Amino acid sequence: MIEFELTEEQIALQQTVREFCQNEIAPYIKEWDEKAHFDPTILDKMADLGLLGVCIPEQYGGAGFDYVSLGLVCEELEYCDTFARVIMSVHVGLNSMSLYSWGTEEQKQKYLVPQAQGIKKATFGLTEPNAGSDVVGMRSYAKRDGDDWILNGEKMWISLGDVADNFLFFCWTDQEKQKVRDHTGISCFIVERSMPGFSSGTLHGKLGIRAGNTGYFSLQDVRVPKENMLGNEGEGFKIAMFSLENGRYTVASGATGVIRASRDASIAYANTREVQGQKISNFQLVKQKIAEMEADYEMTRLLCLKTGYLKNEGLPSAKAASLAKWQATIRSEKAASMAIEVHGANGYTNDYPVERYLRNCKAAVIYEGTRDIHTLMQADWALGLKREKQARVILPPYQQNAKSFGS
Repeated sequence: MIEFELTEEQIALQQTVREFCQNEIAPYIKEWDEKAHFDPTILDKMADLGLLGVCIPEQYGGAGFDYVSLGLVCEELEYCDTFARVIMSVHVGLNSMSLYSWGTEEQKQKYLVPQAQGIKKATFGLTEPNAGSDVVGMRSYAKRDGDDWILNGEKMWISLGDVADNFLFFCWTDQEKQKVRDHTGISCFIVERSMPGFSSGTLHGKLGIRAGNTGYFSLQDVRVPKENMLGNEGEGFKIAMFSLENGRYTVASGATGVIRASRDASIAYANTREVQGQKISNFQLVKQKIAEMEADYEMTRLLCLKTGYLKNEGLPSAKAASLAKWQATIRSEKAASMAIEVHGANGYTNDYPVERYLRNCKAAVIYEGTRDIHTLMQADWALGLKREKQARVILPPYQQNAKSFGS
């Protein structure tokens, strides 16, 4: 059964992350956002807390917490700023959790352990300049050469793309299947920045998440050993969908944090701003906006808790993750917009954080599946046109041996 009360360990973790954000991010985020500056030391500070391996078992260098805990971390990080949650999404949700579920023991020891410890930073390469939601539209490819594979291709809109050490690279390994858009011709490889032929860069001029690193990377005749294929040949699409489900859960949890942040900022402002001799918290339409934010926060939080519960139990969770991501992101956009309206003209300046919330949250409506994609997915599930498959792994009961936070 779903537990609505957090455990002592989860509460301690939540408080630790909250204090981390207050001390290490909040005092600097306005400047970082204005200058579009990414501070790489944040990665090491998150690693020191065990956050970069929060839901990875201790035997692989992680902190041993569960999926609900991962969601709590993401909510707290994005309550402060989206860029910090994005790190969790790509490093943990998209890359490390895929290595844990699909990797061989050798791959886990070589790549997952240092990633969970935060020694190595990781990200995920699926999107290309001409292929986003249309995964089979990708052009990247790999050709076998003896015991090696030669990889070529370019990935775009990659969080930590110009910072990460390790990458998951999706590409075609069967050109005949590529011609007919058969996704069973796609495979996944583990690529290291240090491999000859690898290059990357940073994208500039973003609407939001300016404090985060968003980039691209290119592979030109990069040679990788056959041991660096994740899963079997032709399983790349399955791995990508598995990864995106985990990513959607982290995005939904983070968007829930945006709703809470918008609500809290609006309450604080409404209780101090006076118009016509009274606080605007007494105005009915201001109350209505805050009430909607409160309702949206509680609803999306419950969707995230349900998703985390299903993932903890190893039950099918694709539908729940999709619904949580869809609803949390569109409601975060609504909450941030209403928060600006509560602040009036002040909300249109960066003297208050709500304009940053709105700029940041727009991206989440697009990545990990657009609102339109999730609308269609939910309709297909409701109509019986789409069925959930059994989860690939059942995670162990991490709470029994989780590291102590806040002690």
